[in-house]
Amino acid sequence: MSRHTRLPGESAEYLAAREELRLAEIELMRHRERVAAQRRALPQGAPVDDYVFVEGPADLDAGDAPVREVTLSGLFTAPDRPLIVYHFMYGKRQTEPCPMCTMWIDGYNGVAHHIARNADFVIAAAADPPTLRQHARRRGWSRLRLLSCGDSGFKYALGSEDAEGEQDSTVSVFTRDADGTVRHVYSAHPRLAEDIQERGIDLLSPVWHLLDLTPGGRDDWYPGLDY
Repeated sequence: MSRHTRLPGESAEYLAAREELRLAEIELMRHRERVAAQRRALPQGAPVDDYVFVEGPADLDAGDAPVREVTLSGLFTAPDRPLIVYHFMYGKRQTEPCPMCTMWIDGYNGVAHHIARNADFVIAAAADPPTLRQHARRRGWSRLRLLSCGDSGFKYALGSEDAEGEQDSTVSVFTRDADGTVRHVYSAHPRLAEDIQERGIDLLSPVWHLLDLTPGGRDDWYPGLDY
């Protein structure tokens, strides 16, 4: 038995249950690594159109103009770097920023400089640049590249928007070939199945995992925009 603590008051029942849990957590870790390896081993993805995005100044405090257009292929900053796009539920039918997406992006802002060591990372939303940037200023998202794509078919093609303009949170990964062709590698959505509506991208935020460590778990708690 491998103990994580040296507390004298731990009962034999607790220690036995804790050891059983430790072994289950090891198997969960190994299964997660097997799934990650399976994800990495996907065959070559389909080429995608070189969609056009709109972005404002890199400095959030510099206002919202001028805006410039940038293509999907132009988001790659160097050869052999993957591109990660988080699809933010904001814009069109989603007239208020999604609180859950906002919580996730709060976290990304804190770790963006770490991600940048290995991959390019952007936030894409259907909201227009001033609207997106206003929310970003309220949240302090100074480290993130914020893109508007409401006038392109990007979100629809990747499944984060339907024909009526309803938005969904999604994460997508792309690569760029030597000839400039952008390829889709992987996308994940919250809805893994009819009976799994909101758990498909839990790994994108540590908040749920920290709450799951507590006796009450996450229960029915959802993030909000009012704190």
